[in-house]
Amino acid sequence: MEALTTEFHPGAGGAPLAVHRLGAGRPVVLLHGLFSSAEVNWIKFGHAARIAVAGCEAIMPDLRGHGASASPHEPAAWPQDVLVQDLAALVAALRLADYDLAGFSLGARTAAGAVLAGLTPRRLVLGGMGLEGLSGWAGRRDFFVDAIDRFGTIRPGDPAYFAQQFMKTMGIDRVAARLLLTTLTDIAPERLAEVTMPALVVCGREDHDNGSAARLAGALPDARLEDIPGTHTTSVTGPALGAAIAAFVAG
Repeated sequence: MEALTTEFHPGAGGAPLAVHRLGAGRPVVLLHGLFSSAEVNWIKFGHAARIAVAGCEAIMPDLRGHGASASPHEPAAWPQDVLVQDLAALVAALRLADYDLAGFSLGARTAAGAVLAGLTPRRLVLGGMGLEGLSGWAGRRDFFVDAIDRFGTIRPGDPAYFAQQFMKTMGIDRVAARLLLTTLTDIAPERLAEVTMPALVVCGREDHDNGSAARLAGALPDARLEDIPGTHTTSVTGPALGAAIAAFVAG
């Protein structure tokens, strides 16, 4: 297996994005979740390695505002759907013409939005996502904005406590994170009919954070649902997530 490498490429407006790469073969772009990073979402628990062993190259950007990528504080650096714009810029910079695209949670929202904006991966994986997480973002946005605004004062037992602790662990730039949350727009369910490539919806059996994964799979023209063990958080820590993605993109 090729060694893990890290390089930087320009996103929208030239913002530098850290891109981690592992393996050799068919490119699979992997997008991590909110407040996470490529390291935590894909590398730490072996998902990228499983995909590489399947004969693919895992290409894992740190999204804007996360990991080693740019976290600008200027509102002008955060236009609507900036993560979709960053992904389009990265695909162009890497000259990817035949590739697969997978995302978890925020990464799944970004992947779906990018396809609707014109990207054409061969196969699409939406992880940790339900239909309501795409079409009813306002409630989730307000929940995370509140966690940022009350950061440092949230006590155990509060629904926002885990989000606060995860931001602490990840060293999240809260100014950039708050700006990011305002850029994410809803995806109307009827638009999912435009997502015509084969798709895999993979979600933890106890993961209800982003609504119904079954309804999401049903709204896509050519999708299947795969249940894996875990909640929104713990489904990332077990082997099933990476194994499901590897089997789908290698098929």
